[in-house]
This record gives sequence, C-alpha cells and structure tokens, in this order.
Amino acid sequence: MSETGARRGENFDTLKRVGLYTVRRTLVLSITFTIGVYLAILIANMGGELDAIRRAQISETVIGQIMADSTLQALSADERKHLIEQRVALEVDRLGLNRPFISRSIDHLFRAITLHLGRAEHMTSDSGSREVNRIIIERLPATVLLFATANLLVFFATLFAALFLSRRYGSFADRAVIGMTPLNSAPSWFYGIFLILIFAFVLPWFPSGGMVSAPPPEGRWEYAGSVAFHMILPVAAMFISSVFISTYSWRTFFLIYSSEDYVEMAKAKGLGSGAIERRYILRPTLPPILTSFAFMLITLWTGSIILERIFEWPGMGSMLFMAIGHADTPVIVGGVVIYAFMLVLTVFILDIAYAILDPRVKIGGGTQ
Repeated sequence: MSETGARRGENFDTLKRVGLYTVRRTLVLSITFTIGVYLAILIANMGGELDAIRRAQISETVIGQIMADSTLQALSADERKHLIEQRVALEVDRLGLNRPFISRSIDHLFRAITLHLGRAEHMTSDSGSREVNRIIIERLPATVLLFATANLLVFFATLFAALFLSRRYGSFADRAVIGMTPLNSAPSWFYGIFLILIFAFVLPWFPSGGMVSAPPPEGRWEYAGSVAFHMILPVAAMFISSVFISTYSWRTFFLIYSSEDYVEMAKAKGLGSGAIERRYILRPTLPPILTSFAFMLITLWTGSIILERIFEWPGMGSMLFMAIGHADTPVIVGGVVIYAFMLVLTVFILDIAYAILDPRVKIGGGTQ
C-alpha cells in the first residue's frame, strides 16, 4: 500500500474513533440529562401533591365563575352543584389530571426533552403569551449576555494574571492573591449586595438594577451603551466572586508545568519566554484550566436566580424566582430543562476540547 493510501486509512480510522467517541458521550450525557429532568419533574410536582392543589384551584375558579354568572342564579343548589362538578371534571380531563401520576410524569418528561413545555399557569411573556417557550426565549438572551460577558472577562483576566504571577513567584502580588483567595468562598450575589449599597446608594455612580434606562434610548448605540452601563455592577460581582481562586489555581498549574525538564531544555536552547509559555506551559495546562473554567461557569449559573433578582436583571434567574413564587410548575420545569441543556452542552464541549487539546486522551479506544 502506498504512503498516501496508508495516510488515508489512518485518517479514516481517526474519524471513525472520533465519531464513536462522540456518539458514546452523547448517549451517556443524554441518559444523565433525561434522569435529571425526570427528577426535576417529580420534585416540582411533589409526587403528585401539586396536582391535588391544581384540582382545588380549578374547583375554586369554576365556583367563582358560576357564582358570578347572573344567568345561573335561578338554579337550585343541587343543579348548581352538579354543574360545578361537571365543569370541574371537564377541566380536569382536559389537563389530564385524571390519569395516573406515573403516566402523566412520563408524558411531561417527553414534552420537556423535546422542548414542548406547554403553557404557563400564571406567568405571561412581555407580549402577553402564556407559552413557556415564548417566556423563556424572551428571558434567555439577557442571561446569556450577562454571564457570557462575565465569564469571558474572568477567563482572560485570570489567565493573563496567572501567567504573570507564575513568573513572579513569592512577590507581593503573588502573596496578595493568595491572601485574597478565601474571599471567593462567598457567592456573587453576596458581593452584589455590597456593590449596590456602595456604588448605587452611597456613591450613586451606577444604577442599582434593571437592564436598560427608563425610558429606553431610541438609538441602537445609545441602547447598547445603556445596557453595558447597567451590566457593570452584576459583572463586577461575578468577577470578584471567582477571580482570586481561579488565578491562584491556574498560577499553580503554570508553576508545576514550568518546572518540567522539557521547559528547562527549551530555555537552554535559547527560546524566548513568550514562546516557552505558549508552547510548553500554556498548552499542556489548557485541559485542567478548561475543566476549572467549566465548573466555575456551572457554579455561576446556579447562582443566577439570586443574582438576577438582586439586580432586577430580566433573565432566566428572575423568571425562575417569579415562577417559584407563583408555583408555576411548567415554567419551573422549563427553566430547569434549559439549565440542564446548558450544563450538558458545557460538559460535551469540554469532552471534545479535552480530546483535541490533550494528546494523552484516547478517543474511541485508540490513540489520537
């Protein structure tokens, strides 16, 4: 076989292993996602108790409608009772509440994983729609904008800061970062409260909440500037809550890899410090750095409910807070499903990035 044919065969085997690896990871993550969503449905419904509450709410609503209908005042008590029971039964049948709970929970699961999230019981979108998908679509961009900005800022700032400190081990800046690392044990919303108190009330430099000024600016650039201005405090809260621990962790990775023999050999060959950092320090440390960043991202998502509520940011977190307050189960489950999708997508991208960046990772049972 010619060299070209052998190379083609090797490339085909590599693509096959990558495909099998991707399919296997997708299957595992899909099973995990399905189990997590089903547990969320069971918890949100309290094992069927919430359906009993919904039946009582339906009964109260029907009674109120019949008592307020002047055309039905002439009915006797027995006729009115029969009419109430008939209408309640029709509504219960329409909502499927007369089916066994297991059957209904599986139906809820199938609709959740296919993103057919149904209609909200109390909440509406800004356009007045009761569709859960519409409510989430209106809120999701605000959350993605806020957290993507904060996470990218944290990633690049801590990456360069960690590289800087790894070259200055034991300096005042290095000791200062180590000393401030315990500050990151507090969540982002904790710092958000103090930032609002200081920079929105004591020093009224920034708005205390919201996404845009009222009334909203008409120009595109003015609107974007207003949004960016309102993002300063929540982004700062997320940045402060994670910057020191990430810088300390990544600086430790850089210190470990900078003492390897191949780094010393590269220095002996006369390579510049920038080339050594890029080729021999930064690249080998990218897999653990990506892992740390991914889990930091997940941690920030879990704190979005309180953080967005504190800053009155109209995103997914505020939506879930309102849904919990109204006991709006379809919206709660819909929000959990979207967060689960984001979590699974993060882990999947992390797996693929591992396989690409770390040659020690095997794909599909073979070497890269």
